[in-house]
Amino acid sequence: MSKSVPTPPAGPVSIGTPDDHLHSYPKFLWRAVRDATDGSPWFYAWMVLLTGVSLVGLHAWAVQVRDGMIVTGMTDHVSWGVYIANFTFMVGLAAGGVMMVIPAYLYHDHEMHDVTIVGELLAIAAVVMAICFVVVDLGRPDRFWHLIPGLGQFNFPISMLTWDVIVLNGYLLINLHICGYLLYMRFRGQRPNPRWYVPFVFLSIAWAISIHTVTAFLYSGLGGRPFWNTALLAPRFLVTAFVSGPAFIIVALLFLRRWCDVTIGDRPVQILVNIVRVTLLINLLMVVSELFTELYAGSAHTASLRYLFFGLHGAHGLVPWIWTAVVMGVIAAVMFLRPHVERHPSWLIVACLFAFVGIWIEKGMGLIVPAFIPSPLHEIVEYQPSMVETQISAGIWAWGFLILTVGLKVALPILRQPFPEESELKIKNSGGQADRSSLGVRHP
Repeated sequence: MSKSVPTPPAGPVSIGTPDDHLHSYPKFLWRAVRDATDGSPWFYAWMVLLTGVSLVGLHAWAVQVRDGMIVTGMTDHVSWGVYIANFTFMVGLAAGGVMMVIPAYLYHDHEMHDVTIVGELLAIAAVVMAICFVVVDLGRPDRFWHLIPGLGQFNFPISMLTWDVIVLNGYLLINLHICGYLLYMRFRGQRPNPRWYVPFVFLSIAWAISIHTVTAFLYSGLGGRPFWNTALLAPRFLVTAFVSGPAFIIVALLFLRRWCDVTIGDRPVQILVNIVRVTLLINLLMVVSELFTELYAGSAHTASLRYLFFGLHGAHGLVPWIWTAVVMGVIAAVMFLRPHVERHPSWLIVACLFAFVGIWIEKGMGLIVPAFIPSPLHEIVEYQPSMVETQISAGIWAWGFLILTVGLKVALPILRQPFPEESELKIKNSGGQADRSSLGVRHP
């Protein structure tokens, strides 16, 4: 006679006890490490490349710590360079990741739910890179402990820098919790409890806006730098963040769809395209408004803007940078205005790259450096990144891509299939052991 198969209970299946949670969490971490380090030869080649660039950057930073900031292109006149330029851009990139969350949770778009993890992972990688750029910009990194509340001279709440430290680290912890909890519940084969992640999702939306607003206030509050003294700085920061973040995510989604066997519908890409399409035009309008307001009035405070766009007294080091950004922004806007651009992946990727690079130049070299030229004493000392700065910056970018790659590698099972309903979980054997689909691997 054939054996009878136990019938699953009618209601939702509860998997595990508190003790089971304690035992399964180390297994979850071990499985995450295994999945993050297992892949095709192309995956290993990519990881080796990123690791090599990261090590080159680490060596360059060691040289900078040993010899001092003299090895950089910064001077007493231009004290913020490519490090702070990249920091500003990374803060916006992290804030832009929230554009995946708003339609998914505020407007209950179920198709966006499946890919929100990409935006969360991008935010984590971008915040880590932003913090790294601040650390390498410190002449004495051993004094970083002064930024830790309760240990150092935090100057809270007077200093805007302390607010920036709080919002950046807070945003990192929020996104780590959301991603970690969702991945762990997938590992256990359970649906996540909304009480443990939905409030943090909505908090991340407000927090994402705050991190870039606080960064803008950090600059615009410096009265000695007229180039930053504009009420449009915070809105421009947010608008450019909602260009760079979605543009990067669009390319990531197209890559996952093409090369990683991930089923991603057209709707998430279409929503992000619409966001970039609108925000690109708004950003160009703000740029034109700034140029007209400053140049038409012709006040003495327009020297930095004139230097940036047209050069000043024979100095024109940043003119090619900013006009490259403007041209890229205009071309990207025209390409995004093409009807049904999301149906043409090659065209869309080029448009996203133009928008991404254009915003990087505009918010980096086109925003930070000109505020120091000319100096308050009307001296013109130009700035160009040194080889040490370039290597360190490349190393931090590679480190960020390593974090993002590992995160996506672990999260791919969530993207490959919708999360199972609890009532669909089946009892595998007479002992009542449930089938746990975790990180793409079934385990007892």
